[in-house]
Amino acid sequence: MYDVKGNLREVLSSLPAGVKLVAISKYHPNEYIEAAYAEGQRIFGESHEQELRQKHTTLPNDIEWHFIGHLQTNKVKYIAPYVSMVEAVDSIKLLREIEKQAAKCDRVINVLLELHIAEEATKYGLSLDACRELLAGGEWRQMGHIRICGLMMMASNVDDEKQIAAEFDIADHFFNEVKTQYFADDDSFCERSWGMSDDYPIALAHGSTMVRIGTRIFGPRVY
Repeated sequence: MYDVKGNLREVLSSLPAGVKLVAISKYHPNEYIEAAYAEGQRIFGESHEQELRQKHTTLPNDIEWHFIGHLQTNKVKYIAPYVSMVEAVDSIKLLREIEKQAAKCDRVINVLLELHIAEEATKYGLSLDACRELLAGGEWRQMGHIRICGLMMMASNVDDEKQIAAEFDIADHFFNEVKTQYFADDDSFCERSWGMSDDYPIALAHGSTMVRIGTRIFGPRVY
C-alpha cells in the first residue's frame, strides 16, 4: 500500500497551528482513508455523490465529509443528511437548495462561497462582483439551515509562482473585505480554503486556513 501514514505525517508537520487539512480522498479506496484515519485525520474531501455515499456508509461515522467539487442542485438531497461542509457554493440557487434540504434533515450545513479568480475558463465559482452581489442581496441572512463559514478558491494551474501568489492575495484581501462588511461579529466566518498539493506552501503564506491535499498523501488517483 502507498505510504499514506508517512505522507500524512509529513504534510501535517508542514502546516502551521490552526490550519486545517482536508485530505482529498476521491477515487482512493477505503483502506487509504482508514490509514489516514488511524493517524487521527478526520476531515476528508469527496466530489462525487455516489462515491461519497458509499464511503459514508462503510467508514467511521465521526468522519467530517467535505463536498469539494461542483455540486449539482439535484444531488444535494443525497448528501444533506450527513455532509459536514459544502466547500464550493457558486450560486444563490445552490445555496437555496442546500438550505431546503438541510431544513428537511433538521441540520445546519456549513458552506464556503467559491470564488473564480483563476484565469482558466474551466473553473467554477463566483466572480468577486457576483459574490458581492449575492451577499448584498441578503437572502442568505434568512437561511437558518446554512452557515457561511468563509471562502474557497483554486489558483491557476501554472508554474508561475508569482501569478499563483497574486491570485491567493486577491482572495485574501477579498476575504477581509467580506468579513468586515458582512461577518464582523460572526466568528464562524473564518475559513480561507485555498492551497492544494502543488501550491499549498504558497497558499499558507497568503492567509489560507484550510488546505485541500490529496495526491501528496494518497498518491496518484485510482480511477
